[in-house]
Amino acid sequence: MALASGERGNGFWYEEQVTKELLIKAELRAISFDGQSEFQRIQVIDTVTFGKTLILDDHTQSSAVDEHPYHETLVHPALMAHGAPKTIFIGGGGEGATARECLRWKSVEKVVMCDLDKIACEECRDKLPEWSEGVYEDPRFEIHYEDALAFLRNWDGPKFDVIIMDISDPIECGPGIALYFKEFYEETSRTKMTEGGVFVTQSGACGLLNWHEVFSTIHSTCRSSFKHAHGFFVEIPSYGCPWGFNLCYNNAAFPQPQDWDPKEVDARLSKSIKDIETKPMHAYDGMGHRGMFNLPKWVRDGLAKETRVMTAATPYYMHGRGQLQPPPRVATAPESPFSTPPLPAPGDGKASALVHLLAVAVPGSA
Repeated sequence: MALASGERGNGFWYEEQVTKELLIKAELRAISFDGQSEFQRIQVIDTVTFGKTLILDDHTQSSAVDEHPYHETLVHPALMAHGAPKTIFIGGGGEGATARECLRWKSVEKVVMCDLDKIACEECRDKLPEWSEGVYEDPRFEIHYEDALAFLRNWDGPKFDVIIMDISDPIECGPGIALYFKEFYEETSRTKMTEGGVFVTQSGACGLLNWHEVFSTIHSTCRSSFKHAHGFFVEIPSYGCPWGFNLCYNNAAFPQPQDWDPKEVDARLSKSIKDIETKPMHAYDGMGHRGMFNLPKWVRDGLAKETRVMTAATPYYMHGRGQLQPPPRVATAPESPFSTPPLPAPGDGKASALVHLLAVAVPGSA
């Protein structure tokens, strides 16, 4: 339904494409930071719908409304699969929220985070302090500002119980494309993870219209690199669609996460999280876990058909209007009761979003 002219807000809007034919739009309240680092454009804005929001190179990364569902989903299933992790590596994670969730675990003794962009991390710490919530003051936390791939390859310290990749989508010009390659997954699991170690990576859009853009290929690559790979997802409104992840391991203390009993998940969380009574989870619990690991039929059918594997020789990437290159697309979108005609070719995903900040300056912005 169209809005009446008197209901359209203050006239300043933020918009971002979800697919070629679809965009999301939110009323803009303020732009608190807009700068350029050596690696990317960094913006922190405030919208009526999503609150404070981090944008990197015109792509929404994190918003106040749904950062907890994203970070709780990325972190806790992986730590639960291990059971009692002591050492954790985070690739990316500049907002500090991934580390925040890791450090809630009683068993954790060391979290090593490596993010390429120091300026982005510092702006997040300054403009979005709720995300990191004291992480930088925690003696268990260690941060390095360099390329995560090179850092891990040169790491000669103790192996990690859990490795978490909270990185940008695989785009053609992005520095992190190799962090999605089969070679990286296999080398990391073989040389940097403990016996029983668990690996998890953010894996792109996982909605009805865009699961085939990158999620299915990342899952196929994980499946070919580890003995076990489990796709899962959660709703992230600021991205315009559900978001996907892949949890991987060769041997884990608590395998097959899709089969975990909700009551057991809740009981284990209560024992593992030091402040869960005073700071309950926003999104993750036993019943939520079960829903996350039960992917919709059209996604499951697509994953079963997907054969592409990302390697140094076949560097598939998000390109142009979200199309995964090089063509052709192997996994086609299955028919679903929600769409009579076949789904369109991949459109603009989060990694190729076009953002318009429809104002030069907003009253009250810095």
